Amino acid sequence: MSLSSFYPVVQVDDPAPSATFFVEHLGFESTFETDWYVSLRRDHHEIAFLRHDHPTIPEGFRQPSRGLLVNLEVDDATAEHRRLVGERGLDERLPLRDEAFGQRHFILEAPGGLLVDVIEEIEPAPEFAAAYDV
Repeated sequence: MSLSSFYPVVQVDDPAPSATFFVEHLGFESTFETDWYVSLRRDHHEIAFLRHDHPTIPEGFRQPSRGLLVNLEVDDATAEHRRLVGERGLDERLPLRDEAFGQRHFILEAPGGLLVDVIEEIEPAPEFAAAYDV
């Protein structure tokens, strides 16, 4: 298989607020917009939002996504926390913290219930170091 792209399409009640969150706060740009679907891109990273009741979704699967977590790896999670939570006042669902498995991160909730985990890789504790292949 030759893969030309790979990105999540998140089913939500209303794509516009979810897309606006990614545009206004995370620097994405719209590449396609309708009232039922919005596709976004930042550099080579993509995400899209689809109204959950659209007829292209098979019967039995037409429901908003829940329990989905999107990771955004950044150079400085502390600076992003200050910008997004401190300056912009976005609600965090998990405060900024360091994890023994090698992450400094915090979690925001975007409209539509999508969780956005903003992550900076840090040195893992010795008990986790062997779990990394690189």
